[in-house]
Amino acid sequence: MEKAGSVASLYAAHQRALLHYAGRLVRDRSTAEDIVQEAWLRFAHAAVDARPIDPMRYLYRIIRNLSIDNGRHAAREQELFEPESYGEWSAAATDGAVATERLVGDRAALDIVKTVMDAMPERMRIAFEMHRLGGCKLREIATTLGISLPMAHVLVSEAVARCREQVEWP
Repeated sequence: MEKAGSVASLYAAHQRALLHYAGRLVRDRSTAEDIVQEAWLRFAHAAVDARPIDPMRYLYRIIRNLSIDNGRHAAREQELFEPESYGEWSAAATDGAVATERLVGDRAALDIVKTVMDAMPERMRIAFEMHRLGGCKLREIATTLGISLPMAHVLVSEAVARCREQVEWP
């Protein structure tokens, strides 16, 4: 494989099949496109330093792993934002001995954070979600959003500051 030219031609030749594969895994066209793009970026970056023996197999593996990560992130996010899970959380965290006042206060704080997040500019909200909910590093956020590392830091910091203004938050 000759670096950038053959990497781009490989993508062009297999993009449709990669999208179909990712779509079957995540069952959402938009998410599949995001996953294929992220996989391609990772593959292209890795291809600069090393030449994979079976590039298509490597690409499919990256897509599979990203799809699994996406599913885990979605499940974690659903747990965080599903109202019926509040009781399960509190019981698991404290063996059922949660004071009602604290539970109500935590629900109210979470609702406030959701409202603050809804009011954030899209890139700021995405950066905040990736960092705080997805555990992504600033470098990953910068790459995903196509911004500089300092800008990713500014977006996350500003989002945290906005939440802290509204809620007492560690």
